[in-house]
This record gives sequence, structure tokens and C-alpha cells, in this order.
Amino acid sequence: MDRGRPIECPKGHDSMSGSGPRRMLSSSPLAELALADDIAACSDDDDDAGFGQGDCLPHDDFPGHGHGMYRRPSGVAYGAARPVFNQQPMDEPFLTPLERKQSRKAERSLLRDNHVLPPKHHGQKRSPGLGARIYRRLFSTKLPPADGEDRPTETSPLLNSADAESGLGDELLEERWEEAVASGRLRTTWQRETKTVMAYSAPLIVTFFLQYSINVAGIFTVGRIGTVELGAVSLANMTMSISCMAPFQGLATSLDTLCAQAYGSGHRHLVGLQCQRMATFLLCLSGPVALLWLFSEDIIVHLVPDPESARLAGLYLRVMIFAIPGIILFETGKRFLQAQGLFRATTYVLLVAAPTNVFINWLLVWKLGMGFVGAPIAVVITETLLPVLLVLYVVFIDGSQCWGGFSKRALTNWWVMIRLALPGMIMVEAEWLAFEIMTLLASRFGTEYLAAQSVLATLATISYQIPFPLSIAASTRVANLIGAGLVDAAKTTARVTFVAACLVGLFNLTIYSTLRYRLPILFTDDDEVIALVAQILPFVAIMQVFDGLGAGAHGLLRGIGKQSIGGPANLIAYYVISLPISLALAFGAGWELEGLWVGVMIGMVAVSIIEYTYLLTTDWHKAVAEAAARNAAG
Repeated sequence: MDRGRPIECPKGHDSMSGSGPRRMLSSSPLAELALADDIAACSDDDDDAGFGQGDCLPHDDFPGHGHGMYRRPSGVAYGAARPVFNQQPMDEPFLTPLERKQSRKAERSLLRDNHVLPPKHHGQKRSPGLGARIYRRLFSTKLPPADGEDRPTETSPLLNSADAESGLGDELLEERWEEAVASGRLRTTWQRETKTVMAYSAPLIVTFFLQYSINVAGIFTVGRIGTVELGAVSLANMTMSISCMAPFQGLATSLDTLCAQAYGSGHRHLVGLQCQRMATFLLCLSGPVALLWLFSEDIIVHLVPDPESARLAGLYLRVMIFAIPGIILFETGKRFLQAQGLFRATTYVLLVAAPTNVFINWLLVWKLGMGFVGAPIAVVITETLLPVLLVLYVVFIDGSQCWGGFSKRALTNWWVMIRLALPGMIMVEAEWLAFEIMTLLASRFGTEYLAAQSVLATLATISYQIPFPLSIAASTRVANLIGAGLVDAAKTTARVTFVAACLVGLFNLTIYSTLRYRLPILFTDDDEVIALVAQILPFVAIMQVFDGLGAGAHGLLRGIGKQSIGGPANLIAYYVISLPISLALAFGAGWELEGLWVGVMIGMVAVSIIEYTYLLTTDWHKAVAEAAARNAAG
């Protein structure tokens, strides 16, 4: 099924998916070699417009690796984690001045809560009221002092008049932090970790919902036309996912390494060069993809029994050929901004594009009476608008400092990008393909079943837009706590993540169970399709619990540096457990579409059991030692 993952990462892929606040310094020799070649070529680049030798000088105001902030629980690049597909450990992220300022502020807060620093506000203490005591009991992040621990007083020499505003100078803060970590004094509370994970998740949830709304708007619109049209959209999205979105997004993940290293080195124009290379490379690959979509009807008609569904899916894909350049430029442009720490730029762009997409769908499909073909035209317009808005953001707001103009060197060093991204791309393709097979299998039962599959897949994907950002936030937080050597704090975050994933899953289960007859009406008015969706939705509702738990486990595995476990676990669950059971129940036992989803549900349960068993039995202190070894190697 089409998980429709907003951009960055299909479910189950072991990534940081944020292009995220990177946690453990782990060098990529291949990327370093490519960067060295680019730097060496700077002096020979005088004939390239826009690339002068002065652009290749490091910038003193942006130090290379963020002064070791990767080791800090708070050094996690505020503004949301950044999802990527890439399994490979990333280099320590470069921190912008704003990120450093916010990280220092968070460090002061953690040190105060552990009584390493004096309270932020001094003054005569008053007896708190009942409401204040209840609030402090439930939500306060402050820890009780350990036995024998001396609290700083108002006369402690930690603060002086010069520090009154900032709380503590950076050098003294660094000293206090190192002392507290070395002595094991830093602890955390579930309240602090809950607030932190929620703060990291919230912007991502908004962004993911906005981007996925671009796909959902077309499904909602087309579903009102007819059952065949609704099923055809599902077929078209399936073909797009496995032939374009998965491989292109997988290849683009190499930019998360290359752009970060280029920016951290101070040679900022090389960020733009890397993005030019990727965009040029993907545009070359778009030729075979466009050819495939042009003749997709002749292929799909041999895979599905209904010729009309194949015809409409082929029509959808032929129109979507014109969206390929926009998809490519948005993927590369997004990473161009993320490498500079401008992680909210994508959200701002989507705040404009998502409502525009809804309006265009309504205008073309219903107001102008274009019908089915209006839906892909609306997507093409929106996908083309996204990179245009990104360019406007760079030109008029921020990000232009990393653009040195077009260069003929964009036609070189493609092999480095391929080698960096190929493993992740293969994993992504394998996972997406496993789910898309369900769409093809559902078509064997008839157009009503294919339409019901489209509705169920869309609902399951919508609900995943909450646990997936949660997993990214958990990955970010745990990784930084592990990098700082704070194992107990990392385990506290893990417990908070598990509880949050359970609550999200139970919330989705409740919604799907209680509204099983009402949710399908949002997509179609066909009584048979509505009945099919309502019949299968309870199984999808149960699956949501384990879907959320699995997402949380993926994030925790990434956080402790064991992302290599998640990929094989998911592939085993999909191909060895889920798919055979789905086939046996759907065709052997005659359960049809219901059997397909029961198989998926069993696969989700298997993934959760495997990954949480590993998390419970693995030595987290060993993960700290491995992180320290990577840091030393860096």
C-alpha cells in the first residue's frame, strides 16, 4: 500500500529520518574524500561562473563541528528533527548560532534541575499553594537533591553581574557541564523527557500532515467521482512510489552526508554544488521513468483484471510525468536548506502549498468539470509550486549564502552520491514494494475491493503521521543522551517513547473502531465500498497499536546506534511472515481483502516483538562505549 510518507521516510526504514540532529560523530571516508577533491578543485574553478577562490575560504563565524555539541542532550538542532532514509551513521551536524544559543539555554535548564547551577529566579521563597504543588508534582522537571549533595546558594560565585542576563558564560557553562557529566550528577525526569520529545515532534507532525495532504486531497476528490476512479488512483500511486519516489528519495539521502560536510567545512558554496549534482543526476534518471509512465497502461493492464482501472491509472501517470522535475528539485532544495539549519523552511512552504493544492483540486475536478484528469493536473501544479516557493524563500528570506551559481562541476562525481545512497535506496524500495503488492493483490478481487484498499491504505497512512515524527524525536533525544554518556536518562526517554507510542496507538484504535462506518463516507458514497472498509477497519485499528509501537522501536534503535537491526527485522516481517500469511488467508482461506490486512497486522506484531526484545536485552552502556569510540575516531 502507499504509505505516502511525507518525503522523508517510509515506515520501518532505519534512518534518522530527520535529516536530523545528528548525534554521534561518525566520519564517512567516502564523503570526506569527495569533499577534499571539491576543495582542492576550488582554486582551479576560476572559469566557473559564481565560484571565486574567496568562496572556498572557511567562515570563522561558523565553526566546523559545532564545538562538540553532538555530545550534549540539548545539542539537537532545535526546530524539529530532520528525517532521512539513510541508514549510515552521519557526521556530527553543524550547529547554527541560533541552535547553539538554544542548546546552551537547554543545558542551563538541565543543570539547574540537577542543582548544579542556582535557580534561575532568586528571591524570598513563599509557601506554594495547592494548585502550584499539584502542578509541580505532575509537571515539574526539577529533581530532588541527592543525599549529601550541596545545593548552590545565592552567594555561590557561579554568577556575576555580567552573567545576569545569560545565566552563565559559555566557558564556565562548558566547565560545569563536563564536571557534572564526569561525576554522574546529571539525571532527568519523565516530565522533562516528555516535554522534550513532544517539542521535537510537534513541528514534524504539522509538516508531515501538510505534505501528505497533497496526496490525500486527490484521493478525497476522485473518490467522489466513482469506485473505479478511486481504485485507479491507488494503482497510480503504487506505481509512482516504487518507480520514482522510493529510488529518487533514496538517492537524495546522500545529500544529508555530503551537504552537511560541505557546510561544516566552511566551504558553503559546495552545498549548492552537491545539490546541483544530485538534481542533474536525477533529471537524467527521469527519462526512463517518464518512458515507463508513458506506456504504463500497457503494463498495468496485465497486472489487474479491470481494463478501465488500468486505463485511468495510465492516464494519471502520463499526466504526472510533468511533476517529475518539481519532485526532484523539491527533494534537493529541501536538503539544501536543511544543511544550513533552515529546517522550518519546508513547513512554511507547505503552509502555502497545501491549502493551494486543495483549492486547485476543487477547481479543476468539480468547478471546471475536468473530472478524473483534474486530480493529477492539480498534483502537477502543486509539485511544481513547491520548488518555486523554496527558491523564493532562498532569494528573499534566507539560504542564499550557500549558492555560488551554476557550475559545470555538477556533471562530475556522481558515483560518490550513488555509493553513499545505494544501500538505503535498496532497503526503501524493498519495504515499499512489500506494501504495494497489497494493492495489486486487492485488485484481483474486483474494483470495489481495490477502492476499499485505497481507503484503508490512506487511513493507515494518515494515522502514521503521528508515531513516525515521534520516533524521529525519540531517535534524536536518545542519540544525544547516549553520546553524552547519560544512559539512565536515555532509558527514561525510551520509557516515555514507549508510553507515548502506546497512547497514540490506542487513540487511533479508538477513532477507527468507533467511526468505522463514518470514515469511509469521507472518501466515497458507494455502499459496497463503505461496507468493505467498515468490515476490515477493526483489524486496521488493532494494527495501529503495533504500528505505533514499531515506529517507537525504530527510533530507539536508531538512537542507540543499532539501526542495522530494524531493516532486517522489517524485511523478515514483511516477506517471511506478513506476505505469506496474507496470501494464505486471502486466497487459501478465502478471506480476500480481510485476509491481506490480517497478515499485515501479524507482521506488525512480529516487528514490535523482535525490536523491543532486542532493546530490552541489549547493553546500552556498550552503545555509549561505541559512541565514544566513534567520537574519538572523528
